[in-house]
Amino acid sequence: MKIENVVASTSLGQELDLNKIEDSLEGAEYNPQQFPGLVYRLKEPKTATLLFRSGKIVCTGGKSYTEVKAAITKVAKDLEKADIKITIEPKIEVQNIVASSDLGQEINLNTVAITLGLEKVEYEPEQFPGLVYRLDDPKVVVLLFGSGKMVCTGAKVPEDVVRAVDKIAQELRDAGLMA
Repeated sequence: MKIENVVASTSLGQELDLNKIEDSLEGAEYNPQQFPGLVYRLKEPKTATLLFRSGKIVCTGGKSYTEVKAAITKVAKDLEKADIKITIEPKIEVQNIVASSDLGQEINLNTVAITLGLEKVEYEPEQFPGLVYRLDDPKVVVLLFGSGKMVCTGAKVPEDVVRAVDKIAQELRDAGLMA
């Protein structure tokens, strides 16, 4: 399993002057006609942070919670350097983890769709080459491809991704669809 992206949010608990931030921070982009938030890209850790006038922040592109926390901490420090006082410790909440995995063998998606039941899966190969599998526990969505590769989205913690991959692999083995 490899985490590809962690999306997290927080709030600074105060309104932000996005025009002032854009003028103060190198690499900040603010075009309110196109998008209501300011985009601030960091090279290290390589992330993009969206800042909104309300003080809400969304960070994307991190490969772990640690990277997201480091990015938000750096953004807060950069705002302080731009004379914007941060009065609270931002509470970071993971919204979504996107991870990839590989079952290590090809899978017949038509057979999987029929075997696992149409209430759990969506498979329309003329629309999209992957099978969409919605799990209830953990509450995630997995895209399963004929190559055996998988993309898991909707997890809040990495353990949910591991549980989802293990659960799907076991279901496929139990149904005789995977060695």
